[in-house]
Amino acid sequence: MSVKLRLMRFGKTHRPFYRVCAIDTRAPRDGAYIESIGHYDPLIEDFQKGVTIDKERAAYWLSVGAQPSETVRSFLQKSHVAGIIRTKKTKKRRPSKNKNKKPTTRELQRKAAKKKAIEAANAKAGEKAEE
Repeated sequence: MSVKLRLMRFGKTHRPFYRVCAIDTRAPRDGAYIESIGHYDPLIEDFQKGVTIDKERAAYWLSVGAQPSETVRSFLQKSHVAGIIRTKKTKKRRPSKNKNKKPTTRELQRKAAKKKAIEAANAKAGEKAEE
């Protein structure tokens, strides 16, 4: 069973409130949870008042191997929880237009066929011009 630290939504419509919970990865967002380790109120602008996390329990779940979601990871980093590993987001690579790339055999065949067709057209045009 793999465990994630993620948010569970509570509250009314247009009045969200979240619990930071240790949840089995197969469970739905608002399904059964293993343990609640804090809460988050997004309508409170001050981070210290809006987020409450039990640092000892969070450190325990991280030591056991629980993976935090991106939002919970940022909360744990701001709360200075021991055991959080800083990770960098991987940048999506775009395919490079490398001019030094070797052409494939299909590309070489296409170029050769195109060159033959042009030479044949030029030869026919040369014969018609001579007549």
